[in-house]
Amino acid sequence: MKSKNWNAVKIMTDIELNVKLNELRDKLFKLRFRHSTTPLKNPLEIREIRRNIAKIKTLVAQKRKIKN
Repeated sequence: MKSKNWNAVKIMTDIELNVKLNELRDKLFKLRFRHSTTPLKNPLEIREIRRNIAKIKTLVAQKRKIKN
């Protein structure tokens, strides 16, 4: 995620973050499925999406910790 996009993600609400997380999970599933049948042009995209999911999960955990 580019720093410009990351700043936009940081100010999202919890609901928006969960929606974004679900979208990324769906995209990852579809990419893995396509990659198993035919090779992707850019297989590093799978890694990038995995890392973005981890970043969003970390952000959600941080926000939850601040609330409590």
